[in-house]
Amino acid sequence: MSARKAVVLAAIAIAAGLYGWWRYAPDTLPGFARNTLPRSPESNPPLYRWRDAEGRWQITDVPPADRPYETVVVDPRTNVVPAYGTKPEDD
Repeated sequence: MSARKAVVLAAIAIAAGLYGWWRYAPDTLPGFARNTLPRSPESNPPLYRWRDAEGRWQITDVPPADRPYETVVVDPRTNVVPAYGTKPEDD
């Protein structure tokens, strides 16, 4: 194998390893990479908001098969804590 082929194969292997790291373990990336690279799909999965049979809101990671739902995407870099003693309004 020529040196050129070896370098190309090594570069491909490194790129594949970095892609796997970004895709499957994005929270373990160094800070500069976490803040500059686009978010991995696994780091921000969609959630589904729907009403159950009693009219209560449910939020799950799997959409219901038998009722309408809306997709909710949450920015993982946002830390939102509800205020104490408040009740969410019904839509």
